[in-house]
Amino acid sequence: MDRLPAAAAAPLGGPVMMHQHWDDLAFLHWAVDPALVAPHLPPGVRPDVLDGATYVGLIPFTLRGAAPGRLPAVPWFGTFLETNVRMYSVDDAGRRGVVFASLDATRLAVVLGAQLVFGLPYRWSRMRRAQREREGAREFAWTCRTPAGVRSRVVVREGADEIGADDEVARFVTARFGLHVAHLGRTWWVANEHEEWPLRSAQVLALDDGLLAAAGFPGLAGRAPDHVAFARRVTTRFTIPRELGAPPVR
Repeated sequence: MDRLPAAAAAPLGGPVMMHQHWDDLAFLHWAVDPALVAPHLPPGVRPDVLDGATYVGLIPFTLRGAAPGRLPAVPWFGTFLETNVRMYSVDDAGRRGVVFASLDATRLAVVLGAQLVFGLPYRWSRMRRAQREREGAREFAWTCRTPAGVRSRVVVREGADEIGADDEVARFVTARFGLHVAHLGRTWWVANEHEEWPLRSAQVLALDDGLLAAAGFPGLAGRAPDHVAFARRVTTRFTIPRELGAPPVR
C-alpha cells in the first residue's frame, strides 16, 4: 500500500486565487480497477491506488460563499448546488490530487467561467436539495437533471459517529490538496488547502444515478457504494494553476 497523504495540507505558498465553503457533502465511493480510471486521466498523471484499487466518487453538496482572492463572498453567484463525479490521481512529483470526470452546477455563469479559465468539465444542470429531520438524524436528498436528460437522485442519512484517521479509505479520498486538469493541450496542477474533513458515518437511503455511467463508469450505480461518508462543512482556498512539471511556488 502506498503511503497515504497527510490529513492537512501545508500552506499554499502562493497567492490565493479563490476561496469557498463546501457544505453538507455526501461522499459515495466505489472501489475500481485502476485500469478503468487510467484512460480518463490527463497526460502525465496516473491513478492513485490504495491496496491495489482506486476509487470513483459521486459527491453532491452545496458550494457556498465563493469569492476571488480573499474578498467577501459574491452574492447569489457564489452559492449554488453541485454534484461531481471524481477520480484520484498522482503525478511524478508525488502530488496526490483529484481529477473531475464531470461537474454539474446550477449557476451558468460559474459553469462558463470554469470551462474557460480551467478547462474543467462543468455543465449547467437543474438540481434540487431537500433536507429533513427524522428520528433525530438529518436526511438529505439531491436530484440532478442534465440538459441531455441524464438524471441522478441521492438520498443520504447523516450518522452520529465520527470517522477517525484510522479509516484509510476516508483519508485517501479526502486528504487531497489539488486537482489535475487537461487544458489548452497541457496538464495543470491547481493546489488547494483546507482543514481536515469533519467526517461522519452515513447511510445511503436511495440511489438512482445516471451521472456515473455518463462519465464513463457504467454499472457502478447498480451496486452499493464501497464507502459512504458525510461532512457538514470545509473551507478551501485555491491558488493559480501551474503547468505540470513547473517548480513549486515558494
